[in-house]
Amino acid sequence: LHSFPTRRSSDLFDRSAEAVQKYVSLGATPANTPTEITSKLKSPRIAWIMVPSGKPVDDTIASLLPGLSKGDVIIDGGNSNFHDTMRRAADLQAKGIHFVDSGTSGGIWGLANGYCLMIGASPEAFKLCEPIFKTLAPSDGYAHMGPPGAGHYVKMIHNGIEYGMLQAYAEGYEILHASRAFKLDLHKIAAVWNRGSVVRSWLNELAETAFEKDGELSDLRGYVEDSGEGRWTVQEAIDLDVPAPVITLSLLTRLRSRQADSFSAKVIAALRNEFGGHAVKKS
Repeated sequence: LHSFPTRRSSDLFDRSAEAVQKYVSLGATPANTPTEITSKLKSPRIAWIMVPSGKPVDDTIASLLPGLSKGDVIIDGGNSNFHDTMRRAADLQAKGIHFVDSGTSGGIWGLANGYCLMIGASPEAFKLCEPIFKTLAPSDGYAHMGPPGAGHYVKMIHNGIEYGMLQAYAEGYEILHASRAFKLDLHKIAAVWNRGSVVRSWLNELAETAFEKDGELSDLRGYVEDSGEGRWTVQEAIDLDVPAPVITLSLLTRLRSRQADSFSAKVIAALRNEFGGHAVKKS
């Protein structure tokens, strides 16, 4: 539960005392409850929430509502499903409260570099909140995408694209690492690719940094989570009859990474042994 009311006051609430202290050290004023935050703000109040998708968002909105009134705004800066965002916006509109979705990209580096913000909102709410977006984003790093839900929709597709890009880099570096002909320095390769190559990118800059720390990535387990947006992107592609094989396969590869041993691979090995006598490896 993480709530960031912004604008005239920099009050904050978080269930984690450690998180609260971190932002207090940066000049924010702590609050004991979400309602305490809203009570300190003058109308029109703007509350920015940053919590995991699903029920945590609904619970946070419910905790803020007693302290809000007509004309106030709630901004969801997390990665919510756009269907949920549209539902929440309609429910809050009936109460006279604006709901804004801000798809937020930039990761932990956004604090230093600014955040890319993809915003869904009514024109009125966007205009009211625009000074916040200008503060958080780099120059030209934010844009009004459309009505509530549009921001999270664009961010969903953004993250689906990210799945495909990450998978392409991962496969390329694995081939380089597996080479029998050459003993290759992945840090050196990432570094030179970042200087003029057509595959240069911020993601590859991060690869350069990671390989500089440990060229073998020996301290990491090849287990890759997904936070939902890839699945939602694939579902949207299916619903729209849009072929998206790269993003879809990238998502499925993440699922494979979580299996210590693939049962489907065992089935294939068993069948190859049965029909052709191909060798199998015993566990």
